Amino acid sequence: MSEFNPRVVLTVPPAGLVRLTHIIYLLYGFSVLMGILGPALIIATFLSGWPSIIAVILNYLKRKEVRHTYLDSHFRWQIRTFWYALPWLVIAAMPFATVIGITFAYILAVGTGIWVIYRVRRGWMALNEGRSMPL
Repeated sequence: MSEFNPRVVLTVPPAGLVRLTHIIYLLYGFSVLMGILGPALIIATFLSGWPSIIAVILNYLKRKEVRHTYLDSHFRWQIRTFWYALPWLVIAAMPFATVIGITFAYILAVGTGIWVIYRVRRGWMALNEGRSMPL
């Protein structure tokens, strides 16, 4: 008897959901671009910018529709990217209140911004190749 393997794709997602996942990556990427080109840091713009907020809302609204497809791993990847960046922003904001901690806070915020860029880029590239994301 074979065991259920959650990594096995059970159904092929509709083209509309694949397109939506691309749009969600586009929204996250646009937030990152606004952070690079704007006066705010990447992480601050990523977490507070309207494109990312719309993207994470779409992730939650459409999550059930992508179950048992490789897109489920992308939705999980996108949601985790958003929510894992939040505590790092809070941690970076705490030492910013002191003059001594400003440099550390800046380095932490920039490092987290680079991590966000990596996550968006890696996920979008995997989606383009039709691959799922690791758990």
